[in-house]
Amino acid sequence: MITDTEGIVLRQTKTVAGRRMILLFSRKFGKISVGTSAAEGGKNKSALAARPFTYGRYELFKGRDSYNLNNGQVIKSYYGIGEDLDKYLAASYVLELTEKLLAEDLPQPAIFRILLDFFEALETRSRKHETLVMAYIVKVLDALGTMPVLDKCVCCGKPADGKHFSVSEGGVICGDCVKSFRETTTNEALIYDVNFGIVDILKYFRKEPFNAFGRIALDERIFKQLNVIMKSYLTYHFDIGKLKSESIFSQNLRSD
Repeated sequence: MITDTEGIVLRQTKTVAGRRMILLFSRKFGKISVGTSAAEGGKNKSALAARPFTYGRYELFKGRDSYNLNNGQVIKSYYGIGEDLDKYLAASYVLELTEKLLAEDLPQPAIFRILLDFFEALETRSRKHETLVMAYIVKVLDALGTMPVLDKCVCCGKPADGKHFSVSEGGVICGDCVKSFRETTTNEALIYDVNFGIVDILKYFRKEPFNAFGRIALDERIFKQLNVIMKSYLTYHFDIGKLKSESIFSQNLRSD
């Protein structure tokens, strides 16, 4: 069966006999693996459309349990991101994280749009790309329905002051529940005392579009605490270990 879809290339890998496999985040089918004979570094339309950082239109042959690329056409390439090391590392981290968060063959049109918006914002941003990365994580969690509870205590439902965050419970937690939790468990590693207005920042990232972040850059102290909390949250709720791109991305942040 021949079908077509728009898509964003997450990754390309070599297979056998000169063939390649692209991991495509398609608008119509979600995350799918697509086989192609397009040569790496080729200049034809299909080869160009099979590169990472590409938003394209793809004509696919759908077999019983696999997809193969018949034709591909670039709608927009973000290859220029690769010419800036900071942008390349941020984009690579986001693509790898997206791959881990998405289930196979499950359309996620909202996240597809979020990823395109991220690339558009990253392309024009000149510094502090980690701010966009953090906003992307928040928006994707919201789209997946797994956003932390921020408006009230996740345990008892009472108003919370936003000074404590429980990774295991999934949101802000009031002082009384923190006290109770610490009296009944020896595992306090998943409760964070938060400051710097981090809860308000999470709310802002969830609500506002990427183009609202053009002149916003997270302070280093804020980013470090927010990064620790969100990494812990992703590990606990999605079982995402350390990503291949994470160490290089984090090392680059420390050297800025």
